Amino acid sequence: MNYPAIDPIAFSVGPLVVRWYALAYLAGLLLGWAYALHITKLDKNEGPIKKIHIDDFFPWAIAGVILGGRVGYILFYNLDMYLAEPAKILRLWEGGMSFHGGALGVILAMILFAWKHKIQLLRLTDIVCAAVPIGLFFGRIANFINGELFGRATDSKWGVIFPGGGGVPRHPSQIYEAVLEGAVLFILLAIIIHSKTLRDKAGLVSGLFLTGYAAARMFVEQFRQPDAQIGFVLNSLTMGQVLCIPMILGGLFLIGYAFISKSYDATHRNNQTKNSA
Repeated sequence: MNYPAIDPIAFSVGPLVVRWYALAYLAGLLLGWAYALHITKLDKNEGPIKKIHIDDFFPWAIAGVILGGRVGYILFYNLDMYLAEPAKILRLWEGGMSFHGGALGVILAMILFAWKHKIQLLRLTDIVCAAVPIGLFFGRIANFINGELFGRATDSKWGVIFPGGGGVPRHPSQIYEAVLEGAVLFILLAIIIHSKTLRDKAGLVSGLFLTGYAAARMFVEQFRQPDAQIGFVLNSLTMGQVLCIPMILGGLFLIGYAFISKSYDATHRNNQTKNSA
């Protein structure tokens, strides 16, 4: 099928041009914020993370996403070009954001925020990670609208002929990612976060997010066209897959920690009860 002629510009008012890409980021941030507030209410605002914490962290999250995403793209994907033309670094409207860079930016923001406000870091990361798939969904849809980050050539019935794609049908890998990294991961984490027993295991949602995203991304990268300026890394892996490896390791560590620490706490309390008796 031919790529639908979607104008990347949503609307314009005089000299002000608003693109779908910007609206996707805005929708992801605002809806993610609203969902995070909803999560704090599950414990009737008696949990360790309260509404005021989410409200105060929101601008930190925005800064982490934008700065981290941009710096990550420059360092991981196109360093030579930006070194040659530094002025392009500020041209955010031209695209060029890295999820892994944005993730690192938000992680740093959460660490600093939790330290400053003396709150439990993993409780904050669990809430934020549960909301992140919302932004991922809208971001990948925006990639499709822009006709960028398309997949490899295919003879499947759902192949799309993208502008700049060489005139051959290609996997709509942006849609694959929107479904797996966005919708499916959101549902999985929503089930976990809405379970009181599992929600109390600090770090579990964060670990599942890291491993779930990394697994989905590594799978879809099998269909996504490697970045032209990089190609394959280590003979057969893409840069996206390489960057997902530490996410899987970190996620598995957090999952294990969530269960082990909870078991340790329960055992410790039981021993204290026995000793006091």
